[in-house]
Amino acid sequence: MPTISAFFGLVVYMYFFDDERHHLPHIHVKYQGQEASFSIRDGALIRGELPQAKSRLVQAWIEIRREELMADWELASNGQTPFPIDPLR
Repeated sequence: MPTISAFFGLVVYMYFFDDERHHLPHIHVKYQGQEASFSIRDGALIRGELPQAKSRLVQAWIEIRREELMADWELASNGQTPFPIDPLR
């Protein structure tokens, strides 16, 4: 489960070969004991929950970094290590 970014207390990561459960490109995010999954394609919350303000930060970051996230998704889906992605500043 490589960490690909961290910002404002949020830790963003991808699992290797993680396309069976959700069947779509997504990221996992942890924040103060909470965990959620978000779609890379549209930023939609797939599972779990985060405080609304933190979810909006994740969704904004996905919008800005979508191309890099999709490239990392391809790597992770093939068992390769995804690259770090710049945090939201």
